[in-house]
Amino acid sequence: MSPPPPPLGRARKRDAQLFDPALCDTELVDVRAQFTQGRWARARSLLVTTGDDWDRRGHRLVVLAETPAATAWAREWLLAEPESPDAATLLACAAVFTALRRKGTPEAAEEACRRAAALLPADPTPWLGLLMLTRAFGTEEEFSRHFDQVRARHREHHHAHHLMVAKLAEHTPAAGQDPLHEVYDFAAWAAEESPADSPLAVLPVIAHAERYRVLAATRGGTSDGAAAHWSSRRARQVLRSAFDWWLEWEREDHPRNRVDLNFLAHAKLCEGRPAEAAALFHRIGSHATPAPWSYPDLDPHKAFLAARSAALGTA
Repeated sequence: MSPPPPPLGRARKRDAQLFDPALCDTELVDVRAQFTQGRWARARSLLVTTGDDWDRRGHRLVVLAETPAATAWAREWLLAEPESPDAATLLACAAVFTALRRKGTPEAAEEACRRAAALLPADPTPWLGLLMLTRAFGTEEEFSRHFDQVRARHREHHHAHHLMVAKLAEHTPAAGQDPLHEVYDFAAWAAEESPADSPLAVLPVIAHAERYRVLAATRGGTSDGAAAHWSSRRARQVLRSAFDWWLEWEREDHPRNRVDLNFLAHAKLCEGRPAEAAALFHRIGSHATPAPWSYPDLDPHKAFLAARSAALGTA
C-alpha cells in the first residue's frame, strides 16, 4: 500500500468541501460548475469520454442531475440532439430527483427513464434511476426487478448494490441482532460473486452499518446497543476482511471509493480501532459522505469532524 498523505492539519478549506457528492472526481467538479451555468457542451464531452465505465457514468450522471436547473439544461441539450442517450439519461435522472423532492411525479420520471433505456439498452444508468425511484415510491417486487436489470448490465454496479443493501436492512426490524438476517446473506453473496479486486468486498460492512441504522431507529434514534452490534463475532470478521481487502487492493481508481472508506472508517471507530480508522481518514481527506455519519439520526457534519478528530488525535 502506498504511504498516506501528510496529516490533515488545518483543514478549514477542506472542511468547506465536505459532503460534495462529486467526491474525488475533479473533472466532474469542473464540468458541473459549467453545467449549472447552462454550458452543457463540457458535460457532453465528459460523458462521451466516460464511455461504458458504468460505475463512473452512473456517478457522473447522478451528480449532474442533482444540480439546480438540471432538467432545463438537459431538455435544451435534448432539443439540440434528440437521439442523444446521454442527454436523455441525464434528463431521466433529473426527473428522478425532481420526483424525490416531491416537485414532480414518479410516473413522469419512470417514463423518462424508460425512454433513456431504449436509446442505449446496454446502459444500467436509466435502471439505476428507476431503482432510486422505486426505493421511495415502488413495491418490493418493482425494486427487485429494477435491481436485476441493473445487475444484468453490470454485475458489480456499486451504487445499485448499496441501494439494495439499504433496502434489505429495513426488513424485519423486530428481529434485532439476528446474525442470519437476509441483508448479511445478500452482502456476503455479492462480495463472493465478485472478482477479488471488486469494491463489493466492502459490502458486508455496508450491510452491518445499514442494519445498525435500522435497529437504532427502532430504539427511538439512540445509539443504545451499538457496542454489541459492532463487537459481535460476525462484525469483527467482516471488518477484518474488509480492512485487509483495502490494504491489498485500495481501489483509488473507483469513482465511489470514498463512499466505502467512509463506511469502513465509521465501522473501525465503532469497533474501537482508532489507529486503523486514522489511516482511512487520511485517504478520505475532505470527501466525507452523509452516510454513515448521520447514523443514528446525527448531524453528519458534526459527527464526521468529531470522529476524525478522535481518530487523528486532534480533538
